[in-house]
Amino acid sequence: MALGDLMGMMKQAKELQEKMQAMQDEVAAMSIEGASGGGLVSVTLNGKGEMKSIRVDPSLLKPDEAEILEDLIVAACTDARTKADATLQDKMREMTGGMDLPSGMKLPI
Repeated sequence: MALGDLMGMMKQAKELQEKMQAMQDEVAAMSIEGASGGGLVSVTLNGKGEMKSIRVDPSLLKPDEAEILEDLIVAACTDARTKADATLQDKMREMTGGMDLPSGMKLPI
């Protein structure tokens, strides 16, 4: 391998690393909303999957329906996380020129 080829590869690796960092910063700043119960429960996660807010319709705040509310909160979190994962995969495809990540490979976010 010629020195020029090696330098070119190193430059490409550095550019990819910079793009990855920029994408990680962008993802961390994202807000993804998930909902359940026809919108009676909604949660907002950041791109790292951390919950930032939750909204519960007052009609669900009945002591005898606590289990239903708990299930709806879990479902809303799952919905938001699924949307976050899909958004992250889309951004990764954009950055890699359409190449999909191998199955099971996760970004370090």
